[in-house]
Amino acid sequence: MRTVEAGQITAAVAKLAVDANYYLAEDILGALKNGQNAEESPLGREIFGQLVANACIAREQEMPICQDTGMAVVFLEIGQDVSIVGGDLEAAVNAGVAQGYTEGYLRKSVVDDPLFIRKNTGDNTPTIIHVAIVPGDRIKITLAPKGFGSENMSAMKSFPPSAGVAGVKKFVVDTVSAAGSNPCPPIVIGVGIGGTIEKAAFLAKKALVRPITRRNANPEYAKLEAEMLELVNRTGVGPQGLGGTITALAVNVEYFPAHIAGMPVAINISCHATRHAEIEI
Repeated sequence: MRTVEAGQITAAVAKLAVDANYYLAEDILGALKNGQNAEESPLGREIFGQLVANACIAREQEMPICQDTGMAVVFLEIGQDVSIVGGDLEAAVNAGVAQGYTEGYLRKSVVDDPLFIRKNTGDNTPTIIHVAIVPGDRIKITLAPKGFGSENMSAMKSFPPSAGVAGVKKFVVDTVSAAGSNPCPPIVIGVGIGGTIEKAAFLAKKALVRPITRRNANPEYAKLEAEMLELVNRTGVGPQGLGGTITALAVNVEYFPAHIAGMPVAINISCHATRHAEIEI
């Protein structure tokens, strides 16, 4: 049994909070550079150029890509042969987020009561934490800061199975069209299909941290991703909602078995940055 100190987790999460907000992932940066050439609208090409320049400035000067540094979502894959010692796992993750957001001068955006008082917690905690127990003796940590210009444009619906592929496609296209400029396109779209309503929502969020250069391993779902991306880009929303041929950089789909009577579908929209960073300890 391998042991990992809780303090190691705190330090790793603190670094990821800063890295995810300062340094745009290479797959996203590459897609933005490609979009600068592929976009047919002159204004759209100019916007792509500005997005690339912004990402480069953030990296070089070590500052946030966006003023909304998001609510931290952390995915933990914990090997079953790992023992965490010296502290509580959830407390260690929250301490890391608080440290990273404070020392990295990242905006604190979390309020303690979502409905009534809405007082800022002051350190961007608590964190949204998802834990999976996996084989092995390592811990993989992925941190995704989720801004709410895009999160507010996300949607979920539990369809009857008869809705089929056509129903899923229409739901995605309608959601993107209604979102317009709000999520700062060109966007990345995570789609979760199956399970129950909370499972579909989790799958949609998890889909956003998959590299956009990697398609779903199931050929049918990979084909669906490509088809939905084409349909979304036909909407004409375009970069920053000002019209054009590239509204989305990618559509990532994850799926799970479902009940015979239902087909939950969740759509999690992410901005052009789709920030995330990961580490293994």
